[in-house]
Amino acid sequence: MKFAGYKKLAATAEIKEVPAFDADANAFLDAIVAGFSEEDAARIKTIERTTNHDVKAVEYFLKEKVADVPALHAVSEFIHFACTSEDINNLSHALMLETARRDVILPYWQQLITAVKDLASEYRDIPLLSRTHGQPATPSTMGKEMANVAYRLERQLRQLKQIEVLGKINGAVGNYNAHIAAYPEVDWHALSENFVTSLGITWNPYTTQIEPHDYIAEMFDCIARFNTILIDFDRDIWGYVALNHFKQKTIAGEIGSSTMPHKVNPIDFEKLRRQSGPGERGNAASGQQAAGLTLAARSDRLHRAA
Repeated sequence: MKFAGYKKLAATAEIKEVPAFDADANAFLDAIVAGFSEEDAARIKTIERTTNHDVKAVEYFLKEKVADVPALHAVSEFIHFACTSEDINNLSHALMLETARRDVILPYWQQLITAVKDLASEYRDIPLLSRTHGQPATPSTMGKEMANVAYRLERQLRQLKQIEVLGKINGAVGNYNAHIAAYPEVDWHALSENFVTSLGITWNPYTTQIEPHDYIAEMFDCIARFNTILIDFDRDIWGYVALNHFKQKTIAGEIGSSTMPHKVNPIDFEKLRRQSGPGERGNAASGQQAAGLTLAARSDRLHRAA
């Protein structure tokens, strides 16, 4: 992230102290990023033992890396020009979260939803005696009950897709103070927007020292809701097994009980409930988790508000 900003300054004509980098210089910077290794990370931690500041340690590490390239070394003080640590961190976190959402969470959710939809289609004509308050009620079909779950999950998937991942780069208290003092002729608002959006992130124009992380809280809340639906689904399936609506497959070599060999326990569903939200507390637990993650994401407001 620091090198991305460094290159952006060099590409800004009004900042004459940082001449435009040639192709070799840009390739050198790109190679440092692409080739970042465990040894590099260890070197940063070594520097941090002196600085006691993680972002400053990264800055010093990058200055070491460009020390032997005259064109880059001459302007290496601009690597962290006008930035507060949060300018670097919030954009890095945004990119990681966007990558996780795009490459991990959404594909997995879609795979799960598709599987439930397939069950809804397969069992659409299988009659099921519904239950309310645990007692026999009016008829439904197993496919309809699966469709209920798929619809709920798909709604959360759409909501997660729509959350804007936000980023900012505007200095110590969000007002471009150092930027304007050094280069009043630069349109810092426009440059900030251009830089942030070039990363594939939505620009947040109004912040304090920190990007307030509301979008992170929104993502956590959505994930918690998705997990709550899975808990509900899990309990239904567990109940269907208990009522003999479903029969579990036996797997050669697996043992359901150390003393009752006829048993096949629904342990996968019980594990899912534990993994999706702590135990039997279900919805309340997921809500508490979301609230805790939301508070953690926003906590810096109290410490870094202008």
